[in-house]
Amino acid sequence: MGREPILSVDDYLARHESKDLLRFITCGSVDDGKSTLLGRLLYDTKVLFDDQLAALEGDSLRHGTQNGELDFALLVDGLSAEREQGITIDVAYRFFTTERRKFIVADCPGHEQYTRNMATGASTADLAVVLIDARKGVLTQTRRHTYIAALLGIRHVLLAVNKMDLVGYDEATFRAIETEYAALAAGMGIAQVTAIPVSALRGENVSARATAMPWFDGPSLLEHLETVAITPPAQTPGFRLPVQWVCRPDQNFRGYAGPVVAGSIAPGDEVVVLPGGARSRVARIVTADGDRKQATAGDAVTLTLEDERDISRGDVIAAAGDPPQVADQFAAHLLWMDESALLPGRGYWLKIGTRTVGAQVTEIKHKVDVNTQEELAAKRLELNEVGYCNLSLDQPVAFEPYATCRELGAFILIDRQTNATVGAGTLDFALRRADNIHWQHLDIDRAARARLKGQAPACLWFTGLSGSGKSTVANLVEKRLFAMGRHTYLLDGDNVRHGLNRDLGFTSEDRVENIRRVAEVAKLMVDAGLIVLVSFISPFRSERRMARELFAPGEFHEVFVDTPLAVCEARDVKGLYAKARAGSIKNFTGIDSPYEVPEAAEVHLQGGEEAPEQLAERVIRELLGEH
Repeated sequence: MGREPILSVDDYLARHESKDLLRFITCGSVDDGKSTLLGRLLYDTKVLFDDQLAALEGDSLRHGTQNGELDFALLVDGLSAEREQGITIDVAYRFFTTERRKFIVADCPGHEQYTRNMATGASTADLAVVLIDARKGVLTQTRRHTYIAALLGIRHVLLAVNKMDLVGYDEATFRAIETEYAALAAGMGIAQVTAIPVSALRGENVSARATAMPWFDGPSLLEHLETVAITPPAQTPGFRLPVQWVCRPDQNFRGYAGPVVAGSIAPGDEVVVLPGGARSRVARIVTADGDRKQATAGDAVTLTLEDERDISRGDVIAAAGDPPQVADQFAAHLLWMDESALLPGRGYWLKIGTRTVGAQVTEIKHKVDVNTQEELAAKRLELNEVGYCNLSLDQPVAFEPYATCRELGAFILIDRQTNATVGAGTLDFALRRADNIHWQHLDIDRAARARLKGQAPACLWFTGLSGSGKSTVANLVEKRLFAMGRHTYLLDGDNVRHGLNRDLGFTSEDRVENIRRVAEVAKLMVDAGLIVLVSFISPFRSERRMARELFAPGEFHEVFVDTPLAVCEARDVKGLYAKARAGSIKNFTGIDSPYEVPEAAEVHLQGGEEAPEQLAERVIRELLGEH
């Protein structure tokens, strides 16, 4: 037999670049052997350097669990906390290659509290390697990870029944687990499951076929990873490019840079820019290596157009004959990732593709028990819970259902105060109600109503603890404005709860909805040309910010009546503090529910230090610009 010819460096690199890439995750319950399996793969495929092997030998002696033998889990359990506890906490990404394929693998944590980390790894994966301990069978965490994998669009599962050496390589044990898991996966929409019995520690059926299990005639785990064909979604959209950057190196060049996430494009093709709807044709496809005749999914390019168009970061350039949808209300699956609960009506930033817009969850249709897939009624989502929700955005966005295009169907929610990512989700479809609701043109507008009343409409938002004196001050301010001939209306928290908000209680969810409704009513009153005074505890900054953002600049004046809790309790005209201290009133602000102090109120009143009339005079001066 002749020897295979020695390749030049250029030929070797060219062959390497031509290999396709498979992204996969390893997941399963705690101690199923995920890190050991991945470490064995890295070891067997000879991608480790000598210093890594030396470090592995040393670490195996210090931290290993194999009596001095190589502990392959230590190759990927990189955090010191992981090594000390013998668990995976973070998502560990590793790259390796074989003669047939390149791989990026995410080793995901098995503990329930790290479900959000697992979702991060699954969001870019084509295949999931789900490990099951042959001694334990299908566990709760197996079901949880399989559900999230299905939710995030993974349709290929390699079921690795691990630790077969600890059950005597028994075929019946393997077949029982294979049958049970296949039924579970089919119920979640995962049709392609390949089950392989392995012993990651012994290397049986990992990179080479097992000798200890002659009854199994299928491929080894690595063979399957090298040969599995990942089929694209049944519906493949046309050309899509989310604009990341508008490139203007000089006055003669304007290009739109971004990744091609679907379809292909060539110079001369007609495109549409969404959500605006402007049309043009592609003039050039520019890359660092020069102009190209075509760009396809996976390429990062810069497009120039034949016409000048108003395009900015966040827009989507798409095939004119097959554009994506544009909407501002959606049904979506949402995984909550924050310690503080998701409350419908609270405002967040939503990032989809390269576009960021204001958003709120308007309704939680149900939450899903990810262990049993049962749909449960819910008013909030806690950390690691999954819900099916309605979303409302403050601007329309171009999108695709997640099942069709991940890049334009996946989103994250961002806390507007901390900029922390608090949720991740997938868009299902646009709500039809959005198509049926349009703005009706009115000839009489806010400016006309204001001119008729001879005043500048405004919202004075009084906030503070119960008993702080905010209703007293607001009442005095209205009396003074009325005497000055101004047209006003006072919305008081107690009074509104007798009518508009009589169906709401005092849970955090109901407090958010209470403020949302009142803010919308106040906005309508300002639109009518009135000076509206709102007197509500409104304990959360996020809801006060949401109210502020409904108004034009300069129309919203936050008035913080800052009265010490002890003074409020001493007044206790309604006896509410006494009841709250006795435990007969729950979720009472200042006692067992927090009050978030305003950070930049237009008027800061020291309640209890000045007479209410003096405090009211300060508010009048703020409104009239007499600071």
